[in-house]
Order: sequence, then structure tokens, then C-alpha cells
Amino acid sequence: MRNNLSSLITLTRISEKYYKPENAYDYSVLTRFERIPTHIHATMDEASHEIASEIANEIREKQKAKKKFVLALPGGRSPHPVFQHLVNIHENEKLSFKNVTVFLLYEFFPLVNSENSNLYHIKEAFLNHVDVPESNIFYPDGFMNKEGIYDFCRSYEQQIKTAGGIDYMLLGIGLAGTIGLNSAGATMSSRTHLVMMDNTSRKETAQLFSSIENVPAGVITMGIGTIMEAKKIVLISWGESKAGIINKTVEGSVSDALPATSLQYHENAKVVIDLSSAYNLTRISHPWLVTNCEWDNQLIRRAIVWLCQVTQKPILKLTNKDYSENGLAELLATYGSAYIVNINIFNDIQHTITGWPGGKPNADDTNRPERAEPFPKKVIIFSPHPDDDVISMGGTFRRLCDQKHDVHVVYQTSGNIAVGNEEVVRYCEYLRDVSKQYAPKDKEDKLRLKAEQIIRYLRYEKKDDSAPEHPDVLFMKGTIRREEARHASRYSGIKDENIHFLDLPFYETGLVKKNPLSEQDVKIIKSLLLKIKPDEIFVAGDLADPHGTHKVCLDAALAAIHEFRNHAWMKKCRVWMYRGAWAEWEMDHIEMAVPISPEELRHKRNAILKHQSQAESAPFLGDDERLFWQRAEDRNRATAELYKQLGLASYEAIEAFVRYRPIE
Repeated sequence: MRNNLSSLITLTRISEKYYKPENAYDYSVLTRFERIPTHIHATMDEASHEIASEIANEIREKQKAKKKFVLALPGGRSPHPVFQHLVNIHENEKLSFKNVTVFLLYEFFPLVNSENSNLYHIKEAFLNHVDVPESNIFYPDGFMNKEGIYDFCRSYEQQIKTAGGIDYMLLGIGLAGTIGLNSAGATMSSRTHLVMMDNTSRKETAQLFSSIENVPAGVITMGIGTIMEAKKIVLISWGESKAGIINKTVEGSVSDALPATSLQYHENAKVVIDLSSAYNLTRISHPWLVTNCEWDNQLIRRAIVWLCQVTQKPILKLTNKDYSENGLAELLATYGSAYIVNINIFNDIQHTITGWPGGKPNADDTNRPERAEPFPKKVIIFSPHPDDDVISMGGTFRRLCDQKHDVHVVYQTSGNIAVGNEEVVRYCEYLRDVSKQYAPKDKEDKLRLKAEQIIRYLRYEKKDDSAPEHPDVLFMKGTIRREEARHASRYSGIKDENIHFLDLPFYETGLVKKNPLSEQDVKIIKSLLLKIKPDEIFVAGDLADPHGTHKVCLDAALAAIHEFRNHAWMKKCRVWMYRGAWAEWEMDHIEMAVPISPEELRHKRNAILKHQSQAESAPFLGDDERLFWQRAEDRNRATAELYKQLGLASYEAIEAFVRYRPIE
């Protein structure tokens, strides 16, 4: 089973030339805007393996010298792939960790439950699976009295010095540029101290505490000065959600507002990232500014869109001078004149626009994104959560139904953890009152008794938010989301029998933390695909989802598609990727753009609003204060505005899609 195909999607659009230079000279040319040595890998797994191997080699060198190896570890999800590779090395290569001393970078404060602690998560992911002596593990105590924090911080610094200093500092990075949760304003001389977390960090941390209300106010963290004294520092980052902050950290100026930029002053620091996190670096996003390019249609389109934005001109008004003055003379040399490049790219972008996302019957489809035949098509829309379909492609969803395609919507997970307890109380109070009205004398009414039991549990008895949710509460939350999804789908024009709820097992833990993708998850999707045998599939390609479910759901769908790749019906099927509430496809990648009229945009908003539990009270709105319908409309209008600025037709809004081409 190919269970990580989503990590290979970027390989179809970025040449290795830009992130795997052949020699030191090429590296220096490519990285001239980068102020920290930066190593880009094709995938998170490849990068994590390199880091784990490096740590393992340094442990062995210390063992030969009969010395301790002092390792500092961060929290969060980023180091987990590294931890897994280290555990594999321990088990398969018999590497001992007995000479390793571990210092935790930070701990939340104050803690009320040990299972929410950074220590607990690092032990679960790493320390419990290797033979680091318990006496060699040092960490801040999130349960200490606040009166003892000052003395503890001084003693923690002394423990680091007694250990001989930190040999290897592994760091993650927050969306606000935090390292060790040191936020804006942290000084270069700061030592281990208690800080209040900024709002962005609290939102990022909420995934460990079920809701932002449960996140501790502070964190005891090593200071920037402590971090900078480490002999070696490696900052890691995975995924497109970190691309912006990585660009600022690596290519921006040193600033107190972004603590991670202080690493530019360290003589032995480096950044190790995957392609998704590297996407905003100049050598990846604008390689023509640093080297000769391997021009393909996609890269040319990206360059022209960028040039239009720099010159504030539409495509057909760009001149030879515009190209020459902005580092694109190479294109003129290749194609002869700006006019030739302009008209080719204008036509290329024009051909992405279609009002027939399922293909227009009896039409010449030579330059259309979708085929005319067969018509009508059997269409599957995969939705990771029960609202991603209407948030991300609600206009296209309705258009497919209006154009009489056989549309199926497939909700991959129940989305039950993303319903607030107050929503459950409200529905249970409704059930209780209805039951009283229609069965007033039935003292054994099971429905009323169950509703009252759930209300009592949520309002008075539930104490531990870190424990798995009660099965009855999970059922109610899942049912709320299921019926909201059903209502929104009906409103969009779909038949009841074409609404499918998979409730994939990986998601059903009752916790924010989910299980890994399993063969059972893929088997469920395969069964559905085999039953429908679609002509067109839509999947969520939005990997910036803050709690990772979109990526797992995408991997599940792609794994199932991959296993059917040699079937005749799958060879004829086209797979389109949409993006959700967190990001939009860049113009250079859009292959199908579906215009949305003002009336259709209003219908899309109404469909999103059917998901009442996901309005203002939803636990996972992320770092964006806008509601989901606002994000969707702003994003769709921005795409339409970009098409207009490039000199194409002016639309109210546009939903964008990229075609997925199955890996052989």
C-alpha cells in the first residue's frame, strides 16, 4: 500500500536542479539570498532520515570517545518523524542511547494533567522506545509552584552547563517565527524563563489540549541565549503552512519580531525542510532570479504571473523591456519576443476557464480542462470533514448537479471532535423536551433518559479534556455533523442515496491525536470506488490543514486510486484536487478554473451555513479569525481578481483545481 503519495505531489512541478545542486558552486549560486545554510529534501521522510542518521553518527562518535552526547528536543509534531527514524535505528542497528543526555526545550505551565505535557508526548513518541537512562532526562516541571520558577530556571541553566553544554539542538518553528516558544520581543541574551504564549502559539498548541481554552497561559522555555550556545542547531519544518515563515527566517533580516531569525548569527546552524516548506524560497518559487532555468509551461506561467504583478500590467501588455529588466531575458532568447510568450501564456490560462467542470457535451474539448465524453459522468467528491466539500468547491458541486451528472459526495471522517460540547447540550435539551412532550408519562423513556444523562455528564461531571471522549457524546457529535452535511448536500442538489459517510477508522479515537492510516481505511475507499467506478474524482489537496486530517484523507484516497490504476475504468478517470479553507492553488498550477456567479456564490454561502456547529464555536478555526464562508468567498474572489488583473474576463469568483496524475 502506497500510503504517502501526497508527499510526492510537489515533485511534479519542481526540478531537482533547484534543491539538489550538483556541487558547491551551484549551491552558492542558488542560495545567494539565503542567510542560513538550508537543505531541501523531496519529502519529510527523506529529510527526517538524514537528521536521524546524523544524530546517530554523532552518538557513535561520542561513544568511541567515551563521552556523553547532550541532545535538546522540542515539542510539537515536527520532530516525530525524526523520532521514528531514531527508534528504527535503535531497534534495527542496535544503537544504544545510554550515553545520551536529553534536555527538553520547553514545558507548558501550569499543567493540570500530565498527559498534556510536552514530556509525556516526547516519551510516547521517542524516549519510551530507546534506552536513554531516566536519570539522563531533564525537563521543566509544569506542575511546580509559581514561586519556585525563578530558582528552577537558574538551576536548569546550571544543569546544562554541568552536562557540558548542548551538543545538538533540534528545533521546530512556529507560524509566528517562534523557537522554543520564545515569541516576538525575545532578546538574544534571554535564558531559561517563563513566558506567556502569544495567540498564534496558543492556537497551534490547541491540538494537544482539545480546545484553545484548555491551553496553559505560559511555557517554561530555554531562552534565545541558551539556544544560541548549543554547539550545533538544526531547525526543521514540514508542510506548506510553514513556507511563509521559513522564507522570512532564511531570507529575511534578523528581527526581534521573529526570534527564529537569530539563528542567522549562529556559526553552526542549519535548516532542514521538505519541498512544501521550501516553496517560498527564491530558488524554488522564483528560480530565474538565481540561475538558468529548466523552462516548462508551468514555470513560464509562474514567471509571467510574477512579472505582471511586478510591473502591474496584464499579460498582453508586457514588453521585451519588462522581461529584460526583471531577470527574464532568458525567455526572450528562447522564444524570440515578448509577444510570442505573452500570447502563448494568455491562451494557456484562458483555456483553464470552464463553466462545465464535468465536461461540455457535444463540444470540441481540445482546449477544455475536462472531456466532453462520457456525459453525464459519474462523479465522486471526497470530503475529509463533513463540510470541506461546500467550503472548497460548493459552486462547482452545485454546477455538477445542475448539469445532470451523477454526483456522489463521500465524507471520509465523522468530524466528531470538531463539535463543541455546548452544541451537544443544545441538541440533547431539544431531544429531552420533545420526549417530554410526546411521552410525558413514560418514566422509562430511554431517549429522554439518555439525553439527560449526556447533559449531566457534559455540564457537571466531565473533568478531564485530555481523555478520550465519552462514546455517547461522540455519537451525538458525529450525528450532528452527519445531518448538517446531509442537509447541505441536498441543498446543493444531490440525491440522498448518493451521500456516503465512511467514518474512516483512523479518525475514530475520540481524541485530537489520530491513528496512522491503515489498510482498513484504504479498503473502505476501494470498496466504494469499485461500486461506483467514477469517471471523475475530486479530492482535497489542501495540506495546510492545521490538524493533519486532510493529508491523511488525501493519502487514503490516493492509495486506493493507485491500487486501481491498471483498471480500465480508472485509466479513463480524471482526478482533480481542490483546496479547502486554509489556502488556494497558485496561479501557475491551476488547470481548471470554474467561474462562480454572484447567485451561485450566495448559494455556496448558504450551503456552508447549513453546518451550524462549524460557525463561531468550532474548535478548529485555526489562526484565521474569519469564518469559513468568509474565507471561502474571499479566496474565490481573490482568484477571480487575479484572472482579471492578468487581462482575462472579470468574474465574481472562481474555484480552482489542479489535476492529479497517478504515480506509476
